[in-house]
Amino acid sequence: MSSLQRYADRRVLITGGGSGIGQATVLRMLEEGGRVAAADVSESGLADTVAKAGDRRDRLSTVVVDVGDEDSVRRGVTDAVVALGGLDTLVNAAGILRSSHFADTTLADFEQVLRVNLIGTFLVTREAIPALRHSDSAAVVNFSSTSASFAHPYMSAYAASKGGIQAMTHALALEFSKERIRFNCVQPGSISSGMTDGVGESRQSVGPGLPADADFSLFGKIQSVLPLEDGGMFAKPDAVAAVVAMLGSRDAYFVTGTEVRVDGGTHM
Repeated sequence: MSSLQRYADRRVLITGGGSGIGQATVLRMLEEGGRVAAADVSESGLADTVAKAGDRRDRLSTVVVDVGDEDSVRRGVTDAVVALGGLDTLVNAAGILRSSHFADTTLADFEQVLRVNLIGTFLVTREAIPALRHSDSAAVVNFSSTSASFAHPYMSAYAASKGGIQAMTHALALEFSKERIRFNCVQPGSISSGMTDGVGESRQSVGPGLPADADFSLFGKIQSVLPLEDGGMFAKPDAVAAVVAMLGSRDAYFVTGTEVRVDGGTHM
């Protein structure tokens, strides 16, 4: 449990707040005193987040949002900002993973991943900018991935979407630098979530969904070099949530246009 209270005066919108790292980030920022709006396409996922918030739920609001749908995003961001009374930190954690042989990947499947991950990040950020401009310490934390920088087979759409998010984050960091809105990314890897081991109530991703005939010799780096207490392969989502909380707080006032990899040294 954190003793920090960096969010006592901050209002936070977190997409993908119904499961995995997004949910862990909601709980971390509530723990640090923040007022948080959790957005997710899954009502059951959001209900699970509210239940886990316990006696901090009075500072938590929820909104059902499909980040790939422009009208849904407009309504959702507006409702969240109204509920919070403004916005200081935006966390774009919503995302999906679909795996397949590249030659068998349909246009619809490829576009779906880009729609949720890349276009969703664009839409939510664009709609949040007016509110962020009224903050005196605005921060946006986007979710890239180790897939953006390192080869992960059968995940071309996912890698493309995360590479796009990372590049867009750099561009936005420069474009909004004179307005003092900071933009950074986290690059999770080897983290327990719906995308990796199928945990969580939202069920938007249930494991990586690798092809039945996947060649596992191509996965040269999937194990972290830092040992985990339970001897498992994946760290808990709170490992990433802690870094997101730092980047979204005033502590990171001189950090923008970069990414922080959280993978236990898997890709050293």
